[in-house]
Amino acid sequence: MLGHNSAQPDSAEPVAVICSKSNPTRMPTLSLSLLVLLAAVPGCLARGAAGSKTVSPPSKSESENVKKCPPSFSRGWGDELNWVQTYEEGLYKSRKSNRPLMVIHHLDDCPYSQALKKAFAENKEIQKMAKEDFVMLNLVFETNDKNLWPDSQYVPRIIFVDPSLTVRADIRGKYDNRLYTYESGDIDLLASNMKAAKVLLKHEL
Repeated sequence: MLGHNSAQPDSAEPVAVICSKSNPTRMPTLSLSLLVLLAAVPGCLARGAAGSKTVSPPSKSESENVKKCPPSFSRGWGDELNWVQTYEEGLYKSRKSNRPLMVIHHLDDCPYSQALKKAFAENKEIQKMAKEDFVMLNLVFETNDKNLWPDSQYVPRIIFVDPSLTVRADIRGKYDNRLYTYESGDIDLLASNMKAAKVLLKHEL
């Protein structure tokens, strides 16, 4: 297939997060009044224990319900969709389910990513296709697989990978300088490209 590259599972490199470092907090010296207060607390607690209520541990059914509630990996792109956590998991599920993998690269502090996310999440046609016909993955970091950034690294960027682990480099947006980016106003084009990914996949198998 022309214009296609073979995808290879690889480990992901997380984006470096810069945290501000504050000066270490010095332990204050306990004053005499504080020591007296601390000494009086146990007595107060003992007097109030008779009228206090003991919090019961959650029941077995409640514990099971908590365990059954998985964390959301949608990051706002569609809470009703089934999202995979990693690129490797996405490739595996794509091959196993015979559905194309849709990889969305974005950043939380990118206004273009946020605008596209809103349009993506509100479009019922796209949400339906994403739920029924695709393995979905959104990333806020880059992977080592260069096939996922054929024309450089930028966000937002959407790449399709078919179950044969072939990157669909031929399915592009409309911008010559950023081949795989979409703006919020390009949501119809994105929907069309999703349909193209489905149709071409069925013809190629």
